[in-house]
Amino acid sequence: MLNSGIVRSKMNNISEEIKRRIKVSVAAYAYEMKNDSIMTDEQFDLECKKVDVTITTGNDIMDKWFREEFDPCTGQWIHKHPQLKRLDVLYQQYYRS
Repeated sequence: MLNSGIVRSKMNNISEEIKRRIKVSVAAYAYEMKNDSIMTDEQFDLECKKVDVTITTGNDIMDKWFREEFDPCTGQWIHKHPQLKRLDVLYQQYYRS
């Protein structure tokens, strides 16, 4: 039972990290590419500070990209994001509908 609790906790951490990375990516995309603030600067800064690039999510491309390009002090990193089209879909679907 102890091992299943540890595994569950680790999976929850990974899931939360994935959600956080998507959230800050869409927010940075909206601000930088669409001139649209979908959260306050303070919220963005707080979420960015929570991003943990040492967590491996299972997406090798995005894990590497976050380790090498992500900077919690700015949103400029979004310009090099490898999935800009996907971010646009998420932005359109959830914030512009």
